[in-house]
Amino acid sequence: MPKINVYLPDELAEAVKQAGVPVSAVCQRALEQAVRRVTAIRETVITDLDMDQPTGALTYLTARARTVLKLAADQAKAGGAATVGTEHLLAGMLSEGANLALHVLRAMDIDPAQVGRDLAAHLAPGAAAAEAEPRTFSGPAANALEFAVTEATSLGHNYVGCEHLLLGLVAEPDGRAGQVLRGLGAEPRLTRRAVVAALAGYVHLRAQTQQPGPAAAGGQPAAQLAALAAAIRQELQPFVQRLERLEERLGQDG
Repeated sequence: MPKINVYLPDELAEAVKQAGVPVSAVCQRALEQAVRRVTAIRETVITDLDMDQPTGALTYLTARARTVLKLAADQAKAGGAATVGTEHLLAGMLSEGANLALHVLRAMDIDPAQVGRDLAAHLAPGAAAAEAEPRTFSGPAANALEFAVTEATSLGHNYVGCEHLLLGLVAEPDGRAGQVLRGLGAEPRLTRRAVVAALAGYVHLRAQTQQPGPAAAGGQPAAQLAALAAAIRQELQPFVQRLERLEERLGQDG
């Protein structure tokens, strides 16, 4: 039977040992589920996908996430791409303009406009429009969507929103979107922490104002969004300070 090495963070590895978790069996089940979901996503025919009522692997997408997919397909078609890639998913997220993922980026001091400029440098300029719409997701895009589902599941959510898609794009190692986001400082652990803080902030705001959930982020008053951004930054501050200390130590050693 082939062997695949799985690398874990030190803290998680120690916790796994203490809990006596059967790593091999758990990994096999998780990989089987992931393979099924990725295969389903890759085989999804985008032109046949009902964005109002998606089925299969994309059933649990929020309305905003479905809009992002539609915008991504439009972006891919306009650029003459044969498939929808991670760069198109990120471009769709930016074009949608009012999703929680963008608020998370701003709270991390990453300007979505700068993301768009850096992303444009990765897109093929002047490509002729495709004669037919792209029909499938690229390999990295399918993987990013699978990561988004996994992130939503790990957070205990029964939906997949743009914030989960952001985590998927950041975690996917080969796609252009992840390269752009990580280049601007969207490190996976930091981004995940920002998303958790943002969702906690929305729960608090919703309790105070009776506003709808994350899907209505664009309708939040500016003062509330500013308060949310401040809450996210406060949650991230210990992590950022630890990174700064590590950077200082590395600089001294160098």
